[in-house]
Amino acid sequence: MTHSRHVFAVAALLGAVVSGTSAQAPVRSGLTPGLRPGPYSALVSVGPQRGQLHCFVCETEDRPAVLVFARQMSDPLGKLVNRIDRAVTDHKAADLRAWVTILADDHTAIDPQVVRWARQHAVGNVPVAVFEDPVGPPSYRLAREADVTVLLSVRQRVVANFAFRAGELNDARIAEVMKSLPQILKK
Repeated sequence: MTHSRHVFAVAALLGAVVSGTSAQAPVRSGLTPGLRPGPYSALVSVGPQRGQLHCFVCETEDRPAVLVFARQMSDPLGKLVNRIDRAVTDHKAADLRAWVTILADDHTAIDPQVVRWARQHAVGNVPVAVFEDPVGPPSYRLAREADVTVLLSVRQRVVANFAFRAGELNDARIAEVMKSLPQILKK
């Protein structure tokens, strides 16, 4: 093998190893534990404030909260939100709050899809709103490659952070998020 072919083969092998390793690395998205969720308003598609700009962070204050940011409405996201919806009912005494913020360009265009998706997944206690910027609220530093970012917060501080690329949210990862809820309920 000539020197240039040898160098090319080694470079190709290293490229494959590096790209394989980076594909396995978890995505980092959103506020890290200890940081304060900042206020932002989104147009509500599902919930009592339907059709209005609303700041869920503002009304939550020190209560425990689950913040979900999503770029796409999928069946796995629906499963997660349905489980969170049941948790809101189960933890009324703790005054658990939760909401989903869909990141999109245009609320008007996506609103019927949001309503249909929420009905399909039996979402009743968790409002769903649209933030009209696919990047999300700037202070939250949501990664573009994150399809879903979940923040658990209490006393105006993030306690846990979960982020998933498209296709990564599954039953096991949903169980992982739900298993973390006691971190915000007992505080």
